[in-house]
Amino acid sequence: MPLAITPGVRFLATAVPKLIIPPLFVHTVLRCFGPALYPSFQLSRGLVACIWLFTLPIWLFIYAQYVHLARLHEAKRLGAELIPQVKGKYPGNIDLLWSNFFRKDLYLGDGFARSIDSHGTIFANNVLGDYRVITIEPQHVKQILTFDFNKFEKGPMFNKIAVSVLGGGVFNSDGERWQFHRKLTRPFFVKERITDFGIFDTKSSIALQKMQERFDQGHAIDFQDLVSRFTIDSACEFLFGTPIYSLHDPLPRPGYESESEEVDTPSNRFARAFANAQTTIATRGRLGNIWPLFEILKDRTADDMKVVRDFIEPIVQDAMDKRKKGEVVNEHTLLHHLLDASEDMKLIVDEIINIMLAGRDTTAGLLTFVAYCLATNPDVLSRLREEILSTIGASRAPTFEDVRTMKYLRAVINETLRLFPSVPFNSRNTNQATTLDGKDGKKLFIPAGTRVAYSNLLCQRHKPYWGEDADIFDPDRFLDERVKKYLTPNPFIFVPFNAGPRICPGQQFAYHETSFFIIRMLQQFDQISLAPDCQPPNSLPPAIWETETGGTPRKKIEQMVLQSHLTMYA
Repeated sequence: MPLAITPGVRFLATAVPKLIIPPLFVHTVLRCFGPALYPSFQLSRGLVACIWLFTLPIWLFIYAQYVHLARLHEAKRLGAELIPQVKGKYPGNIDLLWSNFFRKDLYLGDGFARSIDSHGTIFANNVLGDYRVITIEPQHVKQILTFDFNKFEKGPMFNKIAVSVLGGGVFNSDGERWQFHRKLTRPFFVKERITDFGIFDTKSSIALQKMQERFDQGHAIDFQDLVSRFTIDSACEFLFGTPIYSLHDPLPRPGYESESEEVDTPSNRFARAFANAQTTIATRGRLGNIWPLFEILKDRTADDMKVVRDFIEPIVQDAMDKRKKGEVVNEHTLLHHLLDASEDMKLIVDEIINIMLAGRDTTAGLLTFVAYCLATNPDVLSRLREEILSTIGASRAPTFEDVRTMKYLRAVINETLRLFPSVPFNSRNTNQATTLDGKDGKKLFIPAGTRVAYSNLLCQRHKPYWGEDADIFDPDRFLDERVKKYLTPNPFIFVPFNAGPRICPGQQFAYHETSFFIIRMLQQFDQISLAPDCQPPNSLPPAIWETETGGTPRKKIEQMVLQSHLTMYA
């Protein structure tokens, strides 16, 4: 078996020669020319040690100044100015890496929120030479996603970070390859497909029965686990036409020790591995350019992705074999659609992994946060249940037309997406030097090859965009005069499904799946309450949130810890 070269080894093979060249050059010059210029010159051990210790830091400092001056020159050429930069206390701004990402008691996005408080709605940071721009300006988001779309791509850095998980799928490709993947999948999300609620009805019935059984036993339920099973079962039947029955597996018992054999099933192993792989991608992104140093001995996604691919590939292979034998294959699935276009196993599996990420994790997170918001706002729950019962009744399954008429339901979902967007942070990479529109007609310079991050989480809670009650859960803001005051004149303050050419093709599918499950759940249950005594300790908000000043105001009232890999979850 050939040995795999790890990300860390590849990184060192590229980086070490570059780091050695400056001190080696100085050492060689002094050794060769020192005695000729100064006959008494001696290259002592102490001098050699100083050369190897100090040449590289001095070189890096000089190079940083050169880069800064080059950016000033390029910005001037484009009639722009540099973006305000957050300065750390230590060399390389290494402390920013800790304060923004690795504090265990940090509320999600709090590090960036503090920088917004001090530097404004767009700022830059530079950690160990990794220059990034972060913005929550709606105009910038519009520019990045729409009319300057071709200047902002996923880029080579994200590709390196994510390729071991997402492969060359639609979420990890640019240019012609992205257009190919987009054309491959978009026609599948037509109205006729996403308004067929049969799968949702079957799976939600099983999920709600599981809930009722657990409640009848006097136990709480891990709602996020349950809806993750609901969405993966629905997604697999929708994508493959093959049921996987994760809802038939025993559920974990929050607050109790579960026996390993109760939860160690193929679908659960797949779910854990897929989540772990996404967490690794997110960690790589937070570490920036130095992430391979933490994977010198092993690619941390390798074991998890083996589980993921071992789960998906047999399903794909079975469909391929049936086609070759002329057997009837479900023609209304994404897998059948992909097989019509290609028989490349890797291409098909990559695409399915990408679509499954969008179809399973985002909707499971959304359903989790809807339940959380309803549990912490019982008046909203009562009003929503009244709309459901008056529109549909207590037992009938909703139709597409029913869902369309339920304005308050849509407002509840939108308000949940506003406070808890499925993708709280996103980014693009500039493929050329460009500018973003600043205030007072100024242009802000973005160098080529810069990672530009934008945060729906922070933008959609920003009080200047949404009003002083921006941190409060209030679905009426999507129904009353605040729509015309805030959203209509500035629509890019709310883009939970992205916008422009890369807008999520499964947006309506997610709305319909979420709506259907909420309706069926509230037809059966008239109240929801949290069970903090059953929550894992690390999911409970730390005491410091109640007294800490600065950052995100909502942390003072939050009753759980928000987490995020590629998508947000509880």
